Parts: sequence; structure tokens; C-alpha cells
Amino acid sequence: MLEEAERWLSSRSWSVADRPLHHILAAKQRSGQSVSVVLPALNEEETVGEIVAIIAHDLVRQVPLVDEIVVVDSGSTDRTSEVAAAAGARVVHRDEILPRIPAVPGKGEVLWRSLLVTSGDIVCFIDADLKEFSSDFVSGIVGPLLTDPGVDLVKAMYDRPLAGAAGQGGRVTELMARPLLNMHWPQLAGFVQPLGGEYAARRSLLEQLPFPVGYGVELGMLVDALHLVGLDALAQVDVGVRKHRHQDGQALGRMSAAIYRTAQLRLARGHLVRPSLTQFERGEDGFEPRTYSVDTEERPPMVEIAEYAARKVA
Repeated sequence: MLEEAERWLSSRSWSVADRPLHHILAAKQRSGQSVSVVLPALNEEETVGEIVAIIAHDLVRQVPLVDEIVVVDSGSTDRTSEVAAAAGARVVHRDEILPRIPAVPGKGEVLWRSLLVTSGDIVCFIDADLKEFSSDFVSGIVGPLLTDPGVDLVKAMYDRPLAGAAGQGGRVTELMARPLLNMHWPQLAGFVQPLGGEYAARRSLLEQLPFPVGYGVELGMLVDALHLVGLDALAQVDVGVRKHRHQDGQALGRMSAAIYRTAQLRLARGHLVRPSLTQFERGEDGFEPRTYSVDTEERPPMVEIAEYAARKVA
């Protein structure tokens, strides 16, 4: 590991216990900063309600740390919206945000559009499929942003069990993202969960970043933030254990292809590769190819969108 990365690992890696909740709240009150929590959701009726309810109970009613909870529904066909609203979230549908630009499928698309329907100085993203959720996921990653003005983005780090085995989750991280970061952006090699969906950042940073529309958004955001604000403005906080729904191998392959594409764009802007991935499924006549397109589109920094600029002026 680079000496710079080792130094960062010791100085910018914390535990949720390092910042007691009352200290974080006091820092929020002194600074006057507001906090938005965003949950991107697609068919998450089984888990989104509990997550929203815990945040609302612990960090809105008991301790006024969070100012708004927004669930952005990206086209659910189940009761995700109803469950989220009943639990206390404001639900916004992806296609209703910035209709001038037609929406495309993808997590990054939802996160990008969420900047237009939230108002917090700090925006905290939480995946909607988490199980046994704790509000430490929110307070842990928001804490450094409220207490340290030199920090601009904080990722959660945690154990990811798979089928009861500790540390076996995060297969795309270990097989794709971590090798890419170590080889091409070794300053970021200290991030334990570079692809994790739980992170918080200052709006002033997020609005300057391009957003890959799909699964490459987390890696793209880390790399772009490194170049924009520098390594010392990035941090991570240990929040314990993350349990969630695991995807099958082929879905992970598609995620990996999108992440590789995101990295490739940043390594050589304008140098195109074939943006598709062929996988195989056994059919009646043997293995049959299935070819999927890989997310290549990115949304521009939000500050370049006229509607966002007009909202800030207003």
C-alpha cells in the first residue's frame, strides 16, 4: 500500500463509537447544517419500511439529526411507495424529477435526480434492501461531516456475511473494484467497502460530480471526488455488519462490467470499448448466449442543470 494510503487509513478511518450522538447533534446545531437521507428503491417493500421507521424514530423524533427522509422510487411494481410513505418518508417517483430529461434505468440515475428533490447541506444515501438495520449507519457516516469541516465524503465500512460466513459478501468488490483501485488509483486502496451503498457527502461536492447512471456510480464518485477534493477530504466509518439481499452470479457479472466501464472512462476519456457483456444460460440445445448492454451514459454535474441552478437562486 502507498505510504499516503497507509497514513490516510490511520487518520481518516473511524468507528461509529468515536463520535457519540449527542456530540454530533451539538455540532449540527452549532453549524446550522441540514441533513437529508435518501433511499433509492426498486421493489423493496419487505425492507424499506423498517429502515425508514428506524431513522424516523431514532434520528428525527428522539434526536433531531435528520431533517428529511426521501425515498426515490425508480419504478417499483410492488408496494414500496406505500410502505415507505406509511413509515414516514416523503416518496418521490424518479420519472417525476426533471421530466425534461427522460430517465434511464439505474441506481446512479436515481441518486443524481435525488439532488433536485432534497434540500440538505449534507446528503446521506442508504440502500433500501438492508436487513437488521441500525440508525448507526446514518449517524456514523454523517458525524464526520458535521464535526470536521475538512471532510467532504464519508463511506460506511462493515462486515458483509454471505450464507452465514463472515466476510464473504462483496464479491464484486473483491474481484473487480478492489483490483482496479489498487492498480490505477492506489490512493483509494484503504477503502474497505468502496462499492458500499451507504455514504454521505456535502451537497457542495455532490453537485459538482458526474453520476454514472448504473452500478458504476459508487466507484465513479470515489475516483472523481479524489481528483476534485483530495484524499484527506474522504473518510470511512466502521458501522458493524451489513446484511442485505445478495444477487446471483450473472447479475454480479453485469455489475462488474458496468464498474469496469466506469473505471475505463476515467482512465482514458473518449477511448471507447465495446459496451456489452455476453453471458451464458443452459437451454434446450446447450448453452445459449445472452448479451446485455453495459451502462455507458453519465449524468453531468448537477450545477450544469438549469432547473437546479434556478432552484438555488430562488
